[in-house]
Formats: sequence, C-alpha cells, structure tokens
Amino acid sequence: MKEKEVSLINIQQLSYQVKDKYLVKNINCHIPTNELLVIMGANGAGKTTLLKLISGLLPVSDGVLLVDEKSINKYAAFALSHKRAVLSQHYEIAFPLTVNEIVMMGRYPFFDAKPREIDKQIVQDILEQMEITDLANRNYQTLSGGEAQKVQMGRVLAQMRGNDEQNRFLLLDEPVSHLDIKFQYQLLAIAKSIVNHKTAVIAVLHDINLALKFADRILFMKEGEIVFEHINTNKFDVAIIKNVFGIDATIIESTNDSKQWVCF
Repeated sequence: MKEKEVSLINIQQLSYQVKDKYLVKNINCHIPTNELLVIMGANGAGKTTLLKLISGLLPVSDGVLLVDEKSINKYAAFALSHKRAVLSQHYEIAFPLTVNEIVMMGRYPFFDAKPREIDKQIVQDILEQMEITDLANRNYQTLSGGEAQKVQMGRVLAQMRGNDEQNRFLLLDEPVSHLDIKFQYQLLAIAKSIVNHKTAVIAVLHDINLALKFADRILFMKEGEIVFEHINTNKFDVAIIKNVFGIDATIIESTNDSKQWVCF
C-alpha cells in the first residue's frame, strides 16, 4: 500500500503561446509526490513544452504553476536545482568530459569548489546502478546514443540523491528513446524505485505498454491540451489510442499478472 500522497505540483489554467499558436492550452493538473506520472501524445501535442514549464526552463506567463504552494517563477535557479532534476532529449556536449565528470555534474548544486567524499560515493553508486562503471573514464563524446542516455540518467539520479528533507521531482523527456529493450525496462524500474512520499517522477514516453507497466497515472495530450487521464488501476480504453493517435488497437490481458498490453 502506498504512503499518503503529499501535494507537490498544482497547475491551473496553464497556457503557453508562441505568436498566435498555443503550444500548451488550459492545462489543469495536480501532481502529488509518491507518483510516477507519464505524459503521452502524438508529436507536437505539447508534451515537451509542458515539461519545460514544470521544470522552470520556460517562464509561466498565462495561468498558475505552483511547486509546494509557491509559484515556480519565484524560485531562484539554485533553489530549483535542489528540488528537481531534468533529463532532456538532447545529450550532446561541446567539451570532452569523462563519463565520471558528467555524472558528477548532478552533484554540483551540493558542493562549492570540489566534490566531497559523499558526492564521490554517490557518483560511484550511480555508475554501478546504471551498469556504466566500465565507462567511467571514457570521453563522453565517444559514446553511443544509448550509452550517453544512460550516463545522463546517471547525472539526474545523482542530483536526486541525499536531499530527503524536501519534496523533489524528476522530469524525464523520452528517457528510453535510444535504449535497447533490457535497458528501457531497467531505466524505468530505477525511476519507479525512487518514487516515494517526498518524490515524484514525471516522464514523457511514446510506448504505451511501457507506460501501462510502470506508470501510476497517464495523461494523454492532444493539440496542447490534456484530453484523457488513465489511472493504472483501471481497465485501459483503447478508444483513447484511436482518439489521440488515430490508429486502432486491441487489448491483451496478461496471464502472469493483472497488466494489460496494447497491440496494434
């Protein structure tokens, strides 16, 4: 049984407009801690824009977005770095840093001039958890797309460590796009494992079956708006797939557990 949910993010009538086009429109959403929330939708539905607004990377100008009952616009960058970590779709860097140095970036908000022993230990733990210890001294720029994605996940996990006195949230934008099947499941299992009474994970995914396996709740976006909500204790309605993505689907019930699988 889950621990009692704690309010973390409240979104009211949130919109984001570029010239005459709304990328996000009239979003109303409550995101508690103790939840892995997945956002899905077709390309251009507004998923990444919504994630950038929640992260503070885009300013909120139309509507309300509260983090712990405080407007996200009122958080200084340093304060936000202690509350949230962000894994974006883009992993390129301009400088030849090692994998160890990239993961250590996640600890930058927690020390001044040089890493403490606890920071070094956290990085070592993360390298082992992500199964990238053998890459620690590799030039990040020489990695494959999948390897780079695992390293960047290690960076944000390092940022989420050792800050248990306040609510936190992790934002993942298409975190498994370059990973093979094994590591798709491994990464999302790790993301799920950090969800607790002070931590939420919000992820953009394209694979409905991964979402059904790991998410506590799924929000479906279309043309900048949230059009459906699926709570993962409910039976999934394949009419959602037809409405949001424009394709037909069927449901297969798993014989091993209570999970459902969507087939196309």
